[in-house]
Amino acid sequence: MALIHPHLAPRVAPAAGLRLSATRTRWNGRGGGSRTASSTVEPAARGEESPAAEVVRGFYDGVNRRDLAAVEPLIAEGCVYEDLVFPQPYVGRDQILKLFGGFTGSISPDLRFVIDDISADDSSAVGVTWHLEWKGRAFPFSRGCSFYRLELEEGKREKQQLQIVYGRDCVEPAIKPGETALIIIRAVTWILERFPRLATML
Repeated sequence: MALIHPHLAPRVAPAAGLRLSATRTRWNGRGGGSRTASSTVEPAARGEESPAAEVVRGFYDGVNRRDLAAVEPLIAEGCVYEDLVFPQPYVGRDQILKLFGGFTGSISPDLRFVIDDISADDSSAVGVTWHLEWKGRAFPFSRGCSFYRLELEEGKREKQQLQIVYGRDCVEPAIKPGETALIIIRAVTWILERFPRLATML
């Protein structure tokens, strides 16, 4: 998961079966830490979450505990994991575990993922919004959202494990272009409309 929160966190209604805790994160507006305890999302009843959501929660929990042995069975052998900070996706359980091993081995043990909201109804797809915290304080430029698709483990008839077969992480950029991004998009579109052959270079 990529590392690397300014503005006030948006007040988004939690997914069905979830309730927001009483405390919310308040960003200081400059990309720094929070001024209050972070927000968390708890299931109204754990049994109301889909097994897929429970697997994803277990995935984050294992990463937070630096327990890759617990994370390993949650990842399919042929899983494709796209962290958009990196130019190419990670393909295969071994590569993905190596990515997370490098991540957890190079950061403070007090830095952890906190789930802000999670979709809890779908049996095969899960969306998550999250941020990083260090010793209970929100970490700068660390808000993100992730998508996971899950399937039952192949080759087993009994006690099949639901596994992540695809993941994508989108992380808050440290540099925020704002309206400049719209100007760039308009400029590129203008060029492509006049020189459509350039589209083959995208």
